[in-house]
Amino acid sequence: MNGELHSLVCLKVVPKSEEVSVDRESKTLDRGHARSEINPPDMNALEMALALKDRHGGRVSLLSMGPPFVAPMLRAALAMGADHAYLLSDRAFGGADTLATSLTLAAAIRKIGDVDLVLCGEESSDGATAQVPPGIAAWLDLPQATYAHSVAFDDTRDHILVVREVHDGEETLDVPLPAVLSVKVSTNEPRFMDTARLVCLRANDPVTTWTAADLDVDPGHLGGAGSPTSVTGLGEVAGAGSGRRREVLKGTPEEEAHLLYERITEFLRSAGMPARGG
Repeated sequence: MNGELHSLVCLKVVPKSEEVSVDRESKTLDRGHARSEINPPDMNALEMALALKDRHGGRVSLLSMGPPFVAPMLRAALAMGADHAYLLSDRAFGGADTLATSLTLAAAIRKIGDVDLVLCGEESSDGATAQVPPGIAAWLDLPQATYAHSVAFDDTRDHILVVREVHDGEETLDVPLPAVLSVKVSTNEPRFMDTARLVCLRANDPVTTWTAADLDVDPGHLGGAGSPTSVTGLGEVAGAGSGRRREVLKGTPEEEAHLLYERITEFLRSAGMPARGG
């Protein structure tokens, strides 16, 4: 890491999950009567970044994608101690799936530049795919660690030691910087915002808004146009313990990949869904 630590936190504004319903005709979430909030795991990522700033100095940037009403929520996050915020707001971004979303956020991070550590919540409460943080890492060709609940610098400050949660316990990873982390929900207690700082922010707004034209991305890769994922049906999910099975695939990586493809294809066909690929 050269110079001061620059952490960037990706924040998503989501509808309160208990106030959202599903529109079965459009197969989308009906957010019309739901209040909005910053995705709770993203708040844990923000607190982790601010704690690193408290210990090591540096600065914290915020990045979000959404309509203009997101800006006041970014100011509230800035009032907690972050230094600058970037809002990606353009109708061209609408309808993005996790592929287009991660591409757009990665393009913005590349434009911001000199970012040592990208922190995201483990997943969003409205989508719950946990795909965007790894997607950002892939687009930026950076190492990543998921489900992190603590982080510390090594002696060189060129690496971070990340303790992450795994199925049967936890593991510690030595990750070179720059890197991308997704932070486990409820791993810390986000601090309160400074109301006096919030008043100052309203007078001197540190929120930069970018549209699609500000990013070096093919418009065909943004929003709905760049999203290969679509919802084709809705159904009830059976509860845990109702027929879930577990199978361990053995062989070389190539053999395991082939076996996994066969198992997924068999499942899709048994469920009456089209199986694509080859």
